[in-house]
Amino acid sequence: MTGKVYLIPTVLHEDEKALLSLPAYIIDAIKDCQVFFAENEKTTRRFFKKLWREMVIDNYEWHTIHKAEDAVKATFIKHLHEGKNIGIISEAGCPGIADPGQILIEAAQQINATVQPLVGPSSILLALMASGMNGQSFQFVGYLPIDATERKKTLKDLETESLKKNCTQIFIETPYRNNQMIQDVLTTCNAETKFCIAVDITAPAESIKTKTITVWKKNQPPDIHKRPAIFLLHAK
Repeated sequence: MTGKVYLIPTVLHEDEKALLSLPAYIIDAIKDCQVFFAENEKTTRRFFKKLWREMVIDNYEWHTIHKAEDAVKATFIKHLHEGKNIGIISEAGCPGIADPGQILIEAAQQINATVQPLVGPSSILLALMASGMNGQSFQFVGYLPIDATERKKTLKDLETESLKKNCTQIFIETPYRNNQMIQDVLTTCNAETKFCIAVDITAPAESIKTKTITVWKKNQPPDIHKRPAIFLLHAK
């Protein structure tokens, strides 16, 4: 019998409060696995010990996903064919969503293995839920270009598409470039476009605020240097 794949969510922050966003049944899924494929083995081991203190970490087989190189994918498929249950764990949030684990999940689907996604926090969806923007039509576009000129052009393109399709645009940035991203949005987008800054989601310092570009310019935007953030745009 082919093994089963559990998509095990993790916390968005290491703060103890963030553990409250996870359902208790995750521990049962961990106990049912023999092998784990993690984006970051060290942080996953630490996370599991917080959830299940009696867990003997070395009783399980561990692999690091990286970008799911051919050798890693081959090992993953081999374990499934051996009937072993596998847990996939992202570095933050839900496996398969803006996450390299998607390549392994695709491989599991190709051999008709059972894939069970478990409920957990997705910063993308949590930010959208709290933004007040259109949740019927939206797209996550990931990272924008690093080059300033290209980034501003991309922002204008996303704004134009948002207006045309009445959709919410969701994107992220490397935390140490967050403040520059905010400034680029404020100097590039139209006055009535809504802009949401969602930072430290599920942590004690969580802040999710939506304002028009005009209002953001009048009120000093927050300093979120090196803090995990999600950005959303909706043109009017």
